[in-house]
Amino acid sequence: MNVSSARQYFDQEIQQSDEYIDLAKAALYIAQEEYPQLDPDEYLNALDTMASEVEERLSSENYPLRVIQTINQYLYKDLGFSGNKQDYYDPRNSFLNDVIDRRLGIPISLALVYLEIARRINFPMVGIGMPGHFLIRPDVAEMEIFVDAFDNGEIMFPQDCQERLTQIYQRPVTLQPEFLAPVNKRQFLVRMLTNLKYIYLNQQQREKALAAVERILLLFPGVALEVRDRGLLSYQLGRFSQAIRDLETYLQEMPDAHDASTIRRLLTQMGR
Repeated sequence: MNVSSARQYFDQEIQQSDEYIDLAKAALYIAQEEYPQLDPDEYLNALDTMASEVEERLSSENYPLRVIQTINQYLYKDLGFSGNKQDYYDPRNSFLNDVIDRRLGIPISLALVYLEIARRINFPMVGIGMPGHFLIRPDVAEMEIFVDAFDNGEIMFPQDCQERLTQIYQRPVTLQPEFLAPVNKRQFLVRMLTNLKYIYLNQQQREKALAAVERILLLFPGVALEVRDRGLLSYQLGRFSQAIRDLETYLQEMPDAHDASTIRRLLTQMGR
């Protein structure tokens, strides 16, 4: 498996309509660019096994809280999954194979494991892209409870979400309805890739940051800020033709952007 093959599989998976995208497969294709020998089926089978073991523990009275408690007991108590609070920005926290192997992750990657188990036992759940944190909740009408997969499956109510936002931003933040809106599968994958993008930018790993941006643009082509970032990374990597195309496109789309003058100076330096 080489990088181009992994990218091709990822692209094929996300070309489907959103409801048919297999999140676990797409996440494993993201990981394949980091681990070319990775076998996605091995980890899909691991998720199948986890779901089977959860299902065996469920009683006939499978009301939502009971199902959540059963998943929590299995994932966090029995298997020892946990949030990696000691090394939050380790890129391995964003690769599904590493999360399953190491039983460590960040909110969105642990949420993915949780969602995949829930899906396999026919307990519908959805991802909630709260600012600064990622939650999940049962997809059950009139049921406003949330699960924090990063914190041992803690059950939260809207007031708890409000308090969590205040903790994250260290100032009062008003909880808006859109903060607790479900995300679709493409949005989920973009959030995973955005995490990787910023991790790699902070580590000065520009090639890997560029790879994350390129996959974001496969999911949502033409997003101006991502086109700009692809251009800036291409410039830093000496790929000036790509940089010129992207930065000119960005200025056409956003001529009054706050960084427009900086982008124009870069284009001048490249002879444009």
